[in-house]
Amino acid sequence: MKREIEITGNENHQVIQGDSMDVLTRVIPDNAIHLIFVDPPYNIGKNFNGMKDKWANDDEYLNWCYQWIELCIRKLRPDGSLYIMTSTQYMPYFDIFLQKRLNILSRLVWYYDSSGVQAKKYYGSMYEPILFCVKDANNYTFNAQDILVTAKTGAQRRLIDYRKNPPQVYNSQKVPGNVWEFARVRYRMDEYENHPTQKPIALLERIIKASSNAGDVVLDPFSGTFTTSFVAQQLGRKSIGIELQEEYVKIGLRRLQLTDAYKGEKLQKAIRSFENAKVQNQYIPTLNLF
Repeated sequence: MKREIEITGNENHQVIQGDSMDVLTRVIPDNAIHLIFVDPPYNIGKNFNGMKDKWANDDEYLNWCYQWIELCIRKLRPDGSLYIMTSTQYMPYFDIFLQKRLNILSRLVWYYDSSGVQAKKYYGSMYEPILFCVKDANNYTFNAQDILVTAKTGAQRRLIDYRKNPPQVYNSQKVPGNVWEFARVRYRMDEYENHPTQKPIALLERIIKASSNAGDVVLDPFSGTFTTSFVAQQLGRKSIGIELQEEYVKIGLRRLQLTDAYKGEKLQKAIRSFENAKVQNQYIPTLNLF
């Protein structure tokens, strides 16, 4: 039996509780979204509030992924951008699948350090891959000036480029390369929420600044802690966040300040485990971000 869809929000920000595949099919218009960021379950056995992200086999997981990828592509505007993550072992399949459907402009590596033991009998993973894709390689948003980083050669070493006439100091800023170093979100960090795979604000800031403009619509079909929506709001974009689990929906409602209470419960940040979340059945309101 399908779960019903519940939408909370306003003309700028929508928190949608429901199955992503169902919401993408029934609620989100085609060719309407400027930027989609996708951080799906990785099929590695993480515990999401009592639900394990583990499929019976690789084929089942990949077939499920290919379905929502196709839907995301349909929802993307002709000038839109898609950033998509998955585990290192599944990214090659995503890459090959997307090569036939979109233009992959960058293969990004989000690198992070770890103080813990990663592995003892092989090389532990300390990065997560991200694909940056667009529908039209000649027509997409990329705000290079908004994401410049320090160029060590120019800003710190002050080396001279003698190939230029007259010779000039190397640039002090540059567009980031395809290896991004951002710390993972850890317990007791200010931005931490009760979620096992929370992505850092800094990561989403770079993506949203680069690939959208003020007033654009940003979609995250697996919202989790709603960091994508939160950053979009801070940067003056509109947002649609889809999430299946009620406890994570409450995080989104609180972070976006859409309501201070949910079904009689005051919404406040709490670091604890949540169990037995239930989904309420309600009608589907009109989505009016477009």
